[in-house]
Amino acid sequence: MLKRSLDIICSLIALLILAPLLIPIVTILRCTGEREIFYRQNRVGRDGRIFGLFKFATMLKDSPNLGIGLFTTQGDSRILPFGRFLRATKINELPQILNILFGHMSIIGPRPLVPSQYDLYSAEVKNQIQKVRPGLSGIGSIFFRDEEVILTRSPKGHLRCFEEDVAPYKGALELWYINNQSIGLDILLICLTIFTVFFPKNDLYLKLLNDLPEPPTELKVLF
Repeated sequence: MLKRSLDIICSLIALLILAPLLIPIVTILRCTGEREIFYRQNRVGRDGRIFGLFKFATMLKDSPNLGIGLFTTQGDSRILPFGRFLRATKINELPQILNILFGHMSIIGPRPLVPSQYDLYSAEVKNQIQKVRPGLSGIGSIFFRDEEVILTRSPKGHLRCFEEDVAPYKGALELWYINNQSIGLDILLICLTIFTVFFPKNDLYLKLLNDLPEPPTELKVLF
């Protein structure tokens, strides 16, 4: 109950503070590209329920049916010019504040996946993740802040890399969060998220969270 109250209060404050940034972005999106402002994508949430996750539109409207589908790689040709800026700065994720207010998500929690990617999690991971609200950010989001780069660099190809390396380790990180969650940890992850937006190549989270699951060698060499 306390976490939900903090989610609502912090989200409302964030909307007020970010309004001077969000309004020009909405205007630019409406006047450029395909004139789409929001992109709504089905994700798996608490209790395994599907909800529509909001993002600023950064790609061609029909992008899920083009190229490599739901995956995005570095330099993806489906990304619109202004969309590259929004994705690089993570501003495209800010509309999820609405998802938090609607009760679909928390500020911090396991990152919600599309159903096809969620199905790659083990039964244990699914069982635990379904018990909590997914998050706008979290330890999985911080570690995989450059997931597009990882998938692009992998010699296995994006699909095998996600199935064999990314999904299992992401699941391990989300389990770590669920087993250690607290208001204090959430506040620390919020601070680390903000720090990572401005300094994306930092490894501060590894120094402050030294009991994280060890990443597989396949991922280490791709960073």
